[in-house]
Amino acid sequence: MENLALIDSFSEFKDDKLIDRVTLMSILEDVFRNALKRKYGDDDNFDIIINPDKGDLEIWRNRVVVANGEVEEPNQEISLSDAQKIEADYEIGEDVAEEVKLIDLGRRSILALRQNLISKIHEHDNTNIFKYFKDLEGEIYTAEVHHIRHRAIILLDDDGNELILPKEKQIPSDFFRKGDNVRGIIESVELKGNKPSIVMSRAHPKFLEKLFEQEIPEVFDGLISVKKVVRIPGEKAKVAVDSYDDRIDPVGACVGMKGSRIHGIVRELGNENIDVINYTTNTQLFITRALSPAKVTSVKLDEENKRAEVILKPEEVSKAIGRGGHNIRLAGYLTGYEIDVLREGAEEDVELSEFKDEIEDWIIKEFEKIGLDTAKSVLENNLAELVKRTDLEEETIQEVLNILKEEFDD
Repeated sequence: MENLALIDSFSEFKDDKLIDRVTLMSILEDVFRNALKRKYGDDDNFDIIINPDKGDLEIWRNRVVVANGEVEEPNQEISLSDAQKIEADYEIGEDVAEEVKLIDLGRRSILALRQNLISKIHEHDNTNIFKYFKDLEGEIYTAEVHHIRHRAIILLDDDGNELILPKEKQIPSDFFRKGDNVRGIIESVELKGNKPSIVMSRAHPKFLEKLFEQEIPEVFDGLISVKKVVRIPGEKAKVAVDSYDDRIDPVGACVGMKGSRIHGIVRELGNENIDVINYTTNTQLFITRALSPAKVTSVKLDEENKRAEVILKPEEVSKAIGRGGHNIRLAGYLTGYEIDVLREGAEEDVELSEFKDEIEDWIIKEFEKIGLDTAKSVLENNLAELVKRTDLEEETIQEVLNILKEEFDD
């Protein structure tokens, strides 16, 4: 390594990491300057010359000739007698350029230099990876399952870059084996230390939006726009779509004949139930559509508090609320309104909270969780249905039904 032909010595980095020659030389110079600072205290008076064609690197130290015995800064000054050993006709005040050989830095410095060079190249590589994936935030990406942990799946892409798919960002029904290809969006990219941390998500609403772009040509071409997406991953989603072209039916185009277009998206999301609705700036109409498949009788808005009072026929209430309350919750997320469901003839109904003397509070809360907050709303469901929809014992539910029926009988 006497001739300092280091470019070829580190060609494996250039080839493996796709680092260009100019960048590699810049890193080399930076590494050598750090080595010079450690040995000589300063590197301002050193010239580092890199020949990109031959891969040679030369280091020259520049010092000023001073009278013998007057050297105060050995790195900046050289005595007349020492200068004349290099070239006999040097005089006081002249500049002396002397080549520094690699061996002059010492064996330990050479080993440290190589390690520093490896570190700098990895740092450069990590910075490039960070920038690359930062530009991909919010985009769909595919990688292969490399390792399965309790709280996350570690993925590798074709270039060997590591991505993390945390448990909470997976769809509940997701099940992967080593070697499986996984699609998701790049949700976040951060530098932790010098290493990029790339987090993928399959539960984010943006993933569903991007799947619409990939699978539905009119969305990809911009003829149909996805206005908003809300999801309960693996359970249910609502997507509001619009088109600037009146000749296009945005919902029909997204769903396709007999659901043909949306079927692939549903399958990708673990059979997540997807409602596609027409977007509108008419808030009352938008809330009505958001509560589909329920048929709404009327909507009363409280704009100041962002609340909506929705009147439905009794047989439509369970449709509006949906299994586990998913439908009404997503309708609220989609429209930005807190939706209160009222049944036609509700003036004759009684709030469940009125029965606190006879029914324990935690039992009432169990009914409220599934949207049943009045006596009639509970009585509209039979015993078997209530057992299925709540976490309550059959005997407990029967006791509640008896109490409520007695109220109305009276």
